[in-house]
Amino acid sequence: MKFLPCITFFFLMLITCKSSDTISVHQNISDGDTIVSRKENFELGFFSPGNSKSRYLGIWFKNTSSQTVVWVANRETPVTDNLGAVKLDNQGNLTLVDGSGKVIWSSNCSASGANINLVAQLLDTGNLVIKNGNETLIWQSFDYPGDTYLPGIKLGKNFITGRETYPTSWRSTEDPSPGEYTLKFLMAKGKYPQAFIMRRSVIETRIGPYNGITYSSQAHHAPDANLEVVSDLIVNQNESYVTYISTSNIASFRWKLTPDGKVEFSYLKFPNPEWTPIFTTPVDYCDKYGVCGPYGSCTTFTSPNCGCFKGFELKNLDETSPDNDTSVCRRKIALDCGPREGFLKFSSIKLPDTENAVFSGNMSLQDCEVACKNNCSCTAYANPIITPGGVGCLLWFGDLIDVRVFPQNGQDLYVRLAASELSGLHSRFRRKKRAVMAVTLSTAAVLTLLGLILAFYTKRKWKKRSDAEREGNTNHMRSAEVPLFSLSKISRATNDFSIDNKLGEGGFGPVYKGVLEEGQEIAVKRLSKSSRQGLDEFKNEVICIAKLQHRNLVKLIGYCIQGDEKMKSLLDWPQRFQIIQGIARGVLYLHQDSRLKVVHRDLKAGNILLDHQMFPKIADFGLARMFKENESEANTKRVVGTLGYISPEYAVNGLFSLKSDIFSFGVLVLEIVSGKKNRGFVHEDHEDNLLGHAWRLFKKGKSLDLIDECLHVSYSACEVSRSIQVGLLCVQQRVEDRPNTPTVVGMLGGEGSLPSPKKPAFYIQESEINSASNLSLLPSSVNELTFSQIDGR
Repeated sequence: MKFLPCITFFFLMLITCKSSDTISVHQNISDGDTIVSRKENFELGFFSPGNSKSRYLGIWFKNTSSQTVVWVANRETPVTDNLGAVKLDNQGNLTLVDGSGKVIWSSNCSASGANINLVAQLLDTGNLVIKNGNETLIWQSFDYPGDTYLPGIKLGKNFITGRETYPTSWRSTEDPSPGEYTLKFLMAKGKYPQAFIMRRSVIETRIGPYNGITYSSQAHHAPDANLEVVSDLIVNQNESYVTYISTSNIASFRWKLTPDGKVEFSYLKFPNPEWTPIFTTPVDYCDKYGVCGPYGSCTTFTSPNCGCFKGFELKNLDETSPDNDTSVCRRKIALDCGPREGFLKFSSIKLPDTENAVFSGNMSLQDCEVACKNNCSCTAYANPIITPGGVGCLLWFGDLIDVRVFPQNGQDLYVRLAASELSGLHSRFRRKKRAVMAVTLSTAAVLTLLGLILAFYTKRKWKKRSDAEREGNTNHMRSAEVPLFSLSKISRATNDFSIDNKLGEGGFGPVYKGVLEEGQEIAVKRLSKSSRQGLDEFKNEVICIAKLQHRNLVKLIGYCIQGDEKMKSLLDWPQRFQIIQGIARGVLYLHQDSRLKVVHRDLKAGNILLDHQMFPKIADFGLARMFKENESEANTKRVVGTLGYISPEYAVNGLFSLKSDIFSFGVLVLEIVSGKKNRGFVHEDHEDNLLGHAWRLFKKGKSLDLIDECLHVSYSACEVSRSIQVGLLCVQQRVEDRPNTPTVVGMLGGEGSLPSPKKPAFYIQESEINSASNLSLLPSSVNELTFSQIDGR
């Protein structure tokens, strides 16, 4: 074995050289020395955490901005001087001694049989092992984890020896002695695997149960395709444990249990010296174990957070208070094990604590239902495996504890209810349906009668009023200083509104292409009496757009009013990027550079026209609102626009601003990149809309997977990635997180680095909302708004 040259200072008796990745029986390691793994991922040596003066023997990641310790030998017995040394004896026992020769720590192991070439070696995984010449493992640090869980460590229980392996937090950042928190993977015989963060012996947070891929409170994947980790669950007669491995050669991973009881999962991507978090738990109120009590469910989507399952009610409202912090739910109708008892399905939830559940791995969901129904003590059942074609049956006996609405990794739970309760739910639904029908029919009858009465009086006045009104409207719109066209001229230009000239259809009605007699190409928007939009919107668009002139806004050349008719005027990636940038410049003009400050309120694909050079023109200003110079937002009780493009603050509270258009623009960008519509987007692996799908890919580092398949490889990866990230920045939930319009234009132009977007709005799917509606929550109020959907062309 070769060692690097070293200099010995006799007055300190310290070896100050760097050693190789192994220690032999004849080689001691003193304070000041380090052992480095072969690939230089890890170091073994002495350290002092923080401002502490105590010395510890530990292993840490090499080449990180701050020392990241992953294992400590003498956690409870620090060395108080600088004369510590590590020795490996000829029995394979590793010991740590202080300057007086006192043993501070020992591996407490010894080799059996022939002891040939005993060495202690620091592996590239961060595992310190002792083995003999024939590679027989005598001892390893992975069997004694500290606060960090590395790939390759097995956490669980050996049923033969009874020994458990689990991480324990440090007492503080400067004291690595065992703290109050442990991360335990409980996998006893006959029990379904789940994990807990425990404070002393009390459960603080439950992670799980295992869903066939990972533990259900965790993210399935790292945010980059090259950073995948694979977890493995092993359960047999001898042992039960969970471990995970990484196939990445460009990054390191770690789980850490912090002194305050949080589990942090992060990665270190070479050569970046900083750790990047993947997720942390607990993060919210609902992560607290059993916070809503038996048969209670927690959700962060409503207030209050706790509610009872359908078929259950609060036992006593006095027992539930902010001080008590626990609700108590009980059945409305007790079970009697009758033949008509059944199950109510609850979707998108975190399955209950499996401590009182029994698992069978070879039963289908149908078999599971039969087994639960045939056992009067069974209160619920579920298939815990989410992998395709997964089978397995969990049967719960007793109370259901620690349930929450859990959209990302949520599963289905079938809860047993009394026959009368089930029939009551169906009856209430039928009564509600009949009541709605009765009210509807009664209202229709009354309105019909009133309509007949009013029609008689209205008809006589209509002609006179409409003539006057038409003249007044014409005079009003003439102030917009645009020509008034005759209907005959428009009819000739469009070949009498030929179906061959129809471009599409929007809220006003159909849009036609045409050519005026002088050769000018036009688009004609037709509003008839059957249109869902009225004269107010028509006037608004004429007046608004007549005052706006920009190359990326459609130009109004005239209008026509005659009788009941009102008239108005395979992309590759470079073209798509040109369209994105053009729309952004058009929105910038509306928001900042025009004489008016305009909120369009209906930016969508159907309102973007393309000229013969594929330059975009923003059209349809029927819903636009003009702001005064000092105005930045407004409120309305009538929400109008197109589903899929409307911002959350507008849809929920009727509040619109320039940032509402930014949200719509972000949706447009993602649609242009992907070639798919946000509304109605379907993916075989999940139920996210287009925004959620783009966010999911971005977190995995797979944003380029969003691009339209028809583009193949004919695109700029840099431009596509930047466009997607800008789109995600624009559709963030919080108004203040979205960039303003000048910033958007600058970012699309390649100016500067881009911030990381937060979760987009409307990321919660309908299934998640439906699952939340299955909970009987305490009363809450919502704003009373009228929502008018204006469909796209």
